[in-house]
Amino acid sequence: MDNKTYILFGIDIFIEGYGIDSMSSFFMDNGYKIGGGLDFPKKNLRGLWFSPPEIKIPEDGHGLSNGPLPRLVMGEILVDELSPASQEIIRKYLKPAGGKQALLSSILGSLIWEKPTWSEFKHIAEENELAAWAFINGYTMNHLAFSVHRLKHRFSDINCIIRYLEENGFDLNQDGGVLKVSTDGLLLQVSSLSEQLPVEFSDGIIKSVPASYIEFTERLVLPQFEDLPHDQIKEIHRREDFALNNADNILESSRFMSDV
Repeated sequence: MDNKTYILFGIDIFIEGYGIDSMSSFFMDNGYKIGGGLDFPKKNLRGLWFSPPEIKIPEDGHGLSNGPLPRLVMGEILVDELSPASQEIIRKYLKPAGGKQALLSSILGSLIWEKPTWSEFKHIAEENELAAWAFINGYTMNHLAFSVHRLKHRFSDINCIIRYLEENGFDLNQDGGVLKVSTDGLLLQVSSLSEQLPVEFSDGIIKSVPASYIEFTERLVLPQFEDLPHDQIKEIHRREDFALNNADNILESSRFMSDV
């Protein structure tokens, strides 16, 4: 697994405690460290990514969990940059100290505030789709990224994964091209579009809204290590960090398909 991404609410004195800190403190207490920032001004989104603690991996380990812990990406919607009307709606639902239940909410996939009406939700979605996504999905993981270079056989090549997904009817994110490539050519990413799930709003109206999606990431070996034997290449020999343009395009996977 390469990374897990969360979209939260933050930077607003009226709803303090719902932002990145509400999730990151637990992980930092357990060895995660801030790796860098990821800011998306056009999306009113400020982000941080966190590198995992080093763990000893048994040479004879088995199972899906045999590998480095995933990076974490956490973005917070800058609520005070939204329109006054959208700020008022969000503040109406997010109560003081509610962010204390952030981690539990994420694990259970439950909202820690009441569902809005369809008209309230639609108003926010028309202004900022990521804010609307966070409003209805709460602390649910926005997307999960798998490490292509840790997969077996033909699936260790991201182009093979793209062909497989297309042949099996997956809708892929086309923003920036299906295959998103960093400027240095060492970070390759592809993502599906969010699954659209029906939600009943507080006024009884049922509409389909975007949920989570999957991403596949291939981190190529850094030039200074390209002569290493394949069986000696480890995660530290591969491209680290994230590419802002790639990430900006991948976040478009949460777009709304209809009604908004």
